[in-house]
Amino acid sequence: MKMDLHHVNICGTDVPRLRAFYSRVFGLAEAATSSGDQIASHGYDEDVAFLSDGKVEFHLAKRDLGVSYRTKQPVNPLDRGHIAFRTDDIEAFKKRLTEEGVPFADYGEWAIKGWYQIFFQDPEGTIIEVHQADYVAPEAR
Repeated sequence: MKMDLHHVNICGTDVPRLRAFYSRVFGLAEAATSSGDQIASHGYDEDVAFLSDGKVEFHLAKRDLGVSYRTKQPVNPLDRGHIAFRTDDIEAFKKRLTEEGVPFADYGEWAIKGWYQIFFQDPEGTIIEVHQADYVAPEAR
């Protein structure tokens, strides 16, 4: 199973101000992921800026304390932000978490078209996302 750092999500109150700051100070440009890929009907419909340094993406989002309530999930990835890894086998990674006794919130395809996402916390409470792009359910293969 392959695993790569994909993005850092930063939550705040003013996305345009965050976008201007990260673009100006770090020279970040628009990322391959775009706002057109965002799913706005699954519990989060705020603007997100997608920037990149060419290797890692930065997803700048408006803080939303109600996401976990609306999605009925135990982890809110848009409270304090999160770090995200991309895998080529989300099912194998979910199995690893289960074997290790790490509870996770299974969001499925939730925020970005084609991304199957899960969220969990490290021992200090840092929220971590692992997702698989272009996910196909095992029963559909």
